[in-house]
Amino acid sequence: MDTRRRAVLKAGGGTGVLALAAAAGLIKPGEAFAQQWNKAAFDTKSFAATLKALGGSGSTESTQIQIIAPDIAENGAVVPITIESGVPKTDTIAILIEKNPSTLSADFEIPAGTDPFITTRVKMAETSNIYAVVKADGKYFHAVKEIKVTLGGCGG
Repeated sequence: MDTRRRAVLKAGGGTGVLALAAAAGLIKPGEAFAQQWNKAAFDTKSFAATLKALGGSGSTESTQIQIIAPDIAENGAVVPITIESGVPKTDTIAILIEKNPSTLSADFEIPAGTDPFITTRVKMAETSNIYAVVKADGKYFHAVKEIKVTLGGCGG
């Protein structure tokens, strides 16, 4: 079979699905592409500065935010983190790592009607507190957990 034909069909299939979804009104054309990233927030070096760059003036600690991560990370280069928010009307979830060169590690927008749940892997330079910051209904909430790093990470 002609491999070029397969490549064209594979490439066209994804485009066709996006076109059908847009035509049906399921997605807006701009939603199919990555949004602009908040460079100022990713350049911050502290929890307070990052929160301000994300648009908040302060946050309240909440027991409705659950951080699932190892207490001890054997390899700081790949630390698995899962965050689940029970705060109603969650709009965004951000992961902040206190002692990393850049405090903000990730910032996720949560579309309305979806479960406020994310899972990812982050790099950690050293043992540090991680913060899960949730924006819900215009207010900011956070949960914190310390993770001990034994090897590697951002610092080498």
